[in-house]
Amino acid sequence: MRLVIFTEPQQGASHDDLLRVAKAAEDGGFDGFFRSDHYVKMGDGSGLPGPSDAWITLAALAVQTSRIRLGTLVSSATFRLPGPLAIAVAQVDAISGGRVEFGLGGGWFEAEHTAYGIPFPPLGERFDRLEEQLAIITGLWATPAGSTFDHDGKFYQLSDSPALPKPAQSPPPVIIGGHGKKRTPALAARYATEFNVPFSKLEDIPAQYDRVRAASTAIGRTEPPTFSAAAVLCVGRTDAEIRRRAASIGREPEEMRTNGGIVGTPAEAVEIINRYAEAGASRLFLQVLDLADLDHINLVASEVAPHV
Repeated sequence: MRLVIFTEPQQGASHDDLLRVAKAAEDGGFDGFFRSDHYVKMGDGSGLPGPSDAWITLAALAVQTSRIRLGTLVSSATFRLPGPLAIAVAQVDAISGGRVEFGLGGGWFEAEHTAYGIPFPPLGERFDRLEEQLAIITGLWATPAGSTFDHDGKFYQLSDSPALPKPAQSPPPVIIGGHGKKRTPALAARYATEFNVPFSKLEDIPAQYDRVRAASTAIGRTEPPTFSAAAVLCVGRTDAEIRRRAASIGREPEEMRTNGGIVGTPAEAVEIINRYAEAGASRLFLQVLDLADLDHINLVASEVAPHV
């Protein structure tokens, strides 16, 4: 099982905070450092110092780290036009030496749209725009140098695009995720390198993977995307440490366990992660909410990761 540290900076994090976590993840041997792409905090707390742009963050980390994979889980198709987004991701991939993974979704959090003047269309239109963006971005990356790219869609039109710059990878991995039963698996089958099920009960995950497998077969894709999941992380050496870490993020251990969280002692965490593997996941995104607690990351690196 490959393990990724996944952060939620909209809850309150400076770039220095994220850099410390990314370096701890890299030093600890984790597979990747990923961040959410949001502009407004959720739940309690001040959210200070305020939101940060995901791709600006990853561009900085691309030159501040050397090995770890970097990406979003996931960027919102409502936030950026597909052409400039393709340029930004390709540039960060080149800066990092080919370490970027590109997660893209339709967008769902209306409050952050109204807070910053971003249009928030109905759900059906958001999926339509997501589908067009995936076609455009992957099309731009796949266009040979010296050729041009055109797209005449309902929402986006591109004419004689030079389709530059090119990413270092050919192409960067594309991550699509979610719980939708029809359009989400269909998009994953067509465009995804990896399909992610976020924050679900363990028993619900295999059925969603099966939907993606079926959608892949339906379009003649011989190998479906690889499968991953995301879960909140709360590991401690003792019950008191577990409860302290849960309290620091405003959660209860039992509630997190019920909803698929990686919660407990290192041995219990290993057992839960193995259950994710049995469900079909080959990579697990560990949601770290207390970014000041680097001991948490170091504990998982030393006493959990070697056993999974």
